[in-house]
Amino acid sequence: MKSTKLFKDFFESEKAGGLILIACTLISLVLANSVFSSGYLHFWHTNFAGQPIEYWVNDGLMVIFFLLIGLELEREVYLGELSNIKNALLPIFGAIGGMLVPAALYLFFNFGTNTQSGAGIPMATDIAFALGILSLLGNRVPTSLKIFLTALAVIDDLGAILVIAIFYTKTLFWNNLLIALGIFVLLLIFNRMKVRNLIPYLIGGVVMWYFMLNSGVHATITGVLLAFAIPFGNGNKKSTSFILQHFLHKPVAFIILPIFALANTAIILSSNMGEILTQHYSIGIALGLIVGKPLGIFALSFLAVKSGICQLPSDLNWKSIIGVGFLGGIGFTMSIFVTLLAFDDSTIINNAKFIILLSSLTAGIIGFSSLKLTLKSKP
Repeated sequence: MKSTKLFKDFFESEKAGGLILIACTLISLVLANSVFSSGYLHFWHTNFAGQPIEYWVNDGLMVIFFLLIGLELEREVYLGELSNIKNALLPIFGAIGGMLVPAALYLFFNFGTNTQSGAGIPMATDIAFALGILSLLGNRVPTSLKIFLTALAVIDDLGAILVIAIFYTKTLFWNNLLIALGIFVLLLIFNRMKVRNLIPYLIGGVVMWYFMLNSGVHATITGVLLAFAIPFGNGNKKSTSFILQHFLHKPVAFIILPIFALANTAIILSSNMGEILTQHYSIGIALGLIVGKPLGIFALSFLAVKSGICQLPSDLNWKSIIGVGFLGGIGFTMSIFVTLLAFDDSTIINNAKFIILLSSLTAGIIGFSSLKLTLKSKP
């Protein structure tokens, strides 16, 4: 499998970004459980323009993160791993299994309860963390495995976006939604008219975000829609899409996601850990991420290959797919994001975040250890 320079740049930024995310998470946890706890928590709840700072991080800054996801997905579809249906089928099947099995496991423990809305939590993969852990294995990781995990995580993100749009929209304000979609159509017309200047798209994106924010559909969907409205052209370095994607890599990896981590991992650790771990939603999240993710990714990938639908790259084996499956269990950013939409109870949100961190850490350690044992070192 070939890897483009943009993919290598992306992998490098995600690698460093994942390590920074780990540092920010640890800092946030320490501050939230120290003598500075009150001031630190108060800061994120400080009112700014009518809403707490935390709200603007999750509904404002994260739109840029979703814009980058959309641009990456678009590039994958046009030029990358997903442009060739034969190559795309393996990560597509892996991603589908990695979404359905964790959701099913969660619902097994929570169906009919007041926490069943959390089924989307263990479905997501944190691409920055997953690639960050994979990068620690250095040159022993085949490029095809990096591409498989990246494609898998991007498809996973698309699935999470669809889940957010369909299942976590509670009340629709049709006027605002129709205006937002009207702006999207206008931007598509600009695209067809070969308008290459970024300014109209960015201005239109901001206006679309405002109306989407007030429509009932989560505002971050704006980022994905905007990505597909921005001209891709032939995808070379001079294309509008490439320029924006290249520009956003570092701000997203080194500013936006670390701020998100700081704002959303200010988790107060309870002394009653046993009670938290035995909650139905805790069991569902933990089993979904640690068991459901690797099981689903491996099972559907295996079935797809054995049925002749697609093939396993020559430099990969099923042990490496299982190892990557565990890395897929690192939910973090998207899992926390869905948690904020799924629950209203602050205690459940706090506890669910803690379980996500614990489960992601466990899945990451197992995945790293497994791959370290199965991947051969290169001289």
